[in-house]
Order: sequence, then structure tokens, then C-alpha cells
Amino acid sequence: MTINDYFDNPEELRSNPKTQYLMVEFDRLFNNLREAEDLAKSDPALKELAKVEIETIKIDLAKVVTTIKEVIKKEEQTEEEINALIMEIRAGAGGEESALFAMNLKEMYEKYANLNNLSFLVTDESSSELGGYKEVIIEIKGKNVFEQFKNETGVHRIQRIPATEKQGRVHTSTASVAIMPIRKRRAIVINPADFAFETSRSGGAGGQNVNKVETAVRVIHLPSGLAVRCQSERTQGRNKEKAIAMLEGKLNEIHLEQAQAKEADTRRNQIGTADRSEKIRTYNVLQDRVTDHRIKESWHGLEKIFNGYLDLILQALIQAEVDNDLDQAEY
Repeated sequence: MTINDYFDNPEELRSNPKTQYLMVEFDRLFNNLREAEDLAKSDPALKELAKVEIETIKIDLAKVVTTIKEVIKKEEQTEEEINALIMEIRAGAGGEESALFAMNLKEMYEKYANLNNLSFLVTDESSSELGGYKEVIIEIKGKNVFEQFKNETGVHRIQRIPATEKQGRVHTSTASVAIMPIRKRRAIVINPADFAFETSRSGGAGGQNVNKVETAVRVIHLPSGLAVRCQSERTQGRNKEKAIAMLEGKLNEIHLEQAQAKEADTRRNQIGTADRSEKIRTYNVLQDRVTDHRIKESWHGLEKIFNGYLDLILQALIQAEVDNDLDQAEY
């Protein structure tokens, strides 16, 4: 037997602090077992003695393997606290008004982050002509931050009279929000040779280096074609590190989505599994109301909500998930 007959990924177990010391003992016993088996084959005089030793080692080895598997099982059952995530907000239907709505959502989440002592950093952005966002990518960090934001994934809709509307007509615009966790442990092993890098000059406010030095970095994962660009740091090296971390987060999430897709009973509210064409929430400015269609609940005080006071909404969604009501709502 080989080590892979006992474990699918022994190297990961050797690097895991919770199983490191157990793997040292496993390796010792496994090597002793191979030596005893070789001795039994090569020296007939010691064959019977070696057989006794082999059985003793196998018993000890089985105990260590069982302990390691119990540790891993317990670790898998314990929900991982995710303290960093990537948020992507993209303008949808509604032209320039949707880009302005995307900006409103970004500012809303930023104010929520400030109120709750969360780190909020724009890593890349694409602005529209009137100052909105065609797309903005944000890194948010803080204690158990993914638990707070995970249910924001989906299409958000706003109904209001745009400032440019001369006839007072109500417009409906959309923007999509995607939330991807940055996990401490990698779900997959990524080969550094699969990355390609491109550099460019950073855009926007940023001091004397802007448009003079190529500090912005774009990282491409060649096998999948996925790419991430980062320009938030002053140096090319820091942008490169951050872009790689973000891309690894995306690749890991895709890997997890594929695993979840194999389960027929995967809950719709899990990250990445909801159809983004479904509108999860409507912000009605004229009625001063926000409605989350998944749980059929509404809140008034839109100005306060846009100023970052999202606790009631986020907690209601978390509670609905606990009560198994979130995934039963009709969109």
C-alpha cells in the first residue's frame, strides 16, 4: 500500500497545524511497516517475527489514521469563519441611470462598512460618463464579514425619477451584486505557472505616479481565462500580490460551485448558485421603501438605508436562512 491509499492529499495534512503532528507519527509508523514487510520478504529466518511486528504496527497505524480523519471531519463540520471577501457591483438594465445606481450601492455598502469597523477598499473600477460605475470591484475585510454580506448576491432594482428626467417619469434600473469569499484554506492547488501578468498605468486619483509608472497589474489564469486587475496599491508588487489573492478566491469559489452543483438539493441562496437574472430586492424611492422579494419583507426609511443602516435587512435574511425560509420565496 502507498500513502495515497490512506489519504487523498497527505501533503495538505502535513501542512495543516491540526494534523501536522499526527502525520509525523503516521510517517514513522508507515516507514516502519514498509521495513518490516521488506524484512519478512528478504529474510525467511525473521519472517515470523516480522509478521508479529507488522500486525502491531498496523494496529497503531489504524489508530493514527482514524484520529486524523476524525480531526478533518470535525474541521469540515465546523463552519469556516470567513473574514475577507470580494464584492463586484455591475450596472445592468437602465443605461446611465443603472451606472448611477451601481454607485449608490457601492456607497451604501461602504457606509455600512464604516459603521461596523470593516475594511473597505476599491481594487478596480470602471466609471460611466456621469460619474457612476459600469463596474466596481471591492475587497471587504472584517470579523465574519462573509456571513453579513453573503445574501446580497443577485440583481438589485431601483425605481425612481432620474435627475435628468424632464417629464417626471419613473425609471426602473438594475445593478448586479456578486459576493465571493476569500478563504483561509485553498480548496484547490493552483500552479503558479498557470498565471500570466500584464502591467499598465493606474487611473484615477492617486498622486504623482498615476499615468507615469505602470503599477496596475492584471493577472490571467491561463487554463480558465479568468482575469483580475488591481490598481489600489502604490507598487506593482503589492498590486500583483492582491490580484493573485483575488483571482485565487474566484477560482476556489468556482471549484466549490462545481462541487455544490453535484448535489441535487443545493440551496438556491448559497453563494454563486442563484440566477443573477432574478431580482432579489427593489428600492422604491417614491414610496420610501425597500422590499426583499425572497422573504417578502419591506422596510421604510430609504435615505437611512442608503446611508449604511442595513442591519435590519441583513439580519432578517440571515434569520430567514436559519428558518429555512429564504430559499422558498418566489422571485
